[in-house]
Amino acid sequence: MDGDTLYSIGELARRTGLTVKAVRFYSDRGIVTPAGRSPAGYRRYGPDAVARLDLVRTLRELGLDLRTIRKVADRELPLPEVAAAHAEALAVQIRVLRLRHAVLTAVAERRLTPEETDLMHRLAQLSEAERRRLVGDFLDAVFDGPGADPAFAGVRRSMTPELPDEPEAEQTRAWAEWAELALDPGFRSDLRRMTEDLAAERARGGGTVPGRDFAATVRDLVAPALAAGVDPASHHADPVVTALAAHYARVCGGPDDAGLRRRLLLRLESVNDPRRDRYLRLLAVINGWPAPESPAPVLDWSAEAVRVRLRLRCAGDGR
Repeated sequence: MDGDTLYSIGELARRTGLTVKAVRFYSDRGIVTPAGRSPAGYRRYGPDAVARLDLVRTLRELGLDLRTIRKVADRELPLPEVAAAHAEALAVQIRVLRLRHAVLTAVAERRLTPEETDLMHRLAQLSEAERRRLVGDFLDAVFDGPGADPAFAGVRRSMTPELPDEPEAEQTRAWAEWAELALDPGFRSDLRRMTEDLAAERARGGGTVPGRDFAATVRDLVAPALAAGVDPASHHADPVVTALAAHYARVCGGPDDAGLRRRLLLRLESVNDPRRDRYLRLLAVINGWPAPESPAPVLDWSAEAVRVRLRLRCAGDGR
């Protein structure tokens, strides 16, 4: 390119892809300056104005303000440092937008009230330290006392949410809902009662560590019958109920009698809490674990099968 070539504003606009109005705007603010004027007094620009305007357009598209752009173009500010500062600012904006997206999506999907929306928004905005305090308070409420035994450490860890430093929108949404659930006094109380039941069963059975998850054991025993379409009230379900009762008798360290089966029914009903199921699903999303299989179908089947046989036993006893 000829170093003596001068361009009008229109020619400069065509070469840079900017509008005439934009070129004039940048010129008026001193970001590009005329190299001279035509005999009629119109501004003329040198070849360096093309490169300068290309840089200006790029930096504007990246969100830099005009004052910073001028300093970068004049080499008063090093571009790498400016880029690093703006990248950090954009990262903060992205986190905020993810949070807003997560809350708004939850409001739409769950049809939350204004009060519930406010609570979810505040829970989603908690700092890392605040999140840790909430998690610790929840787990203490569930495990302190009977669950404070070191043998329960693994159970406690398996129920601990750990939101990553850069969560996805789905994880942020799951965290806010998890926190809302963890603050529910009724849910805390029910989980603590389950912990107490597990500790009592462990003590009666003489175990040194908590046994396998009760719902998982029930699933293993019942799933084949459920998959085969066995009616829980039919005689084909008898062996499955016998196996369930035998397992629970071993856990409790007692005989398989009417009293044990009543306790078994209560345990099945308490474990089959949709809030617990939801808790585990949210936990899996937050921690990036595979989605757990819902225990509800096998627990429903098991409870009905035990309930039917208790009614028959009571009828046979004349009660």
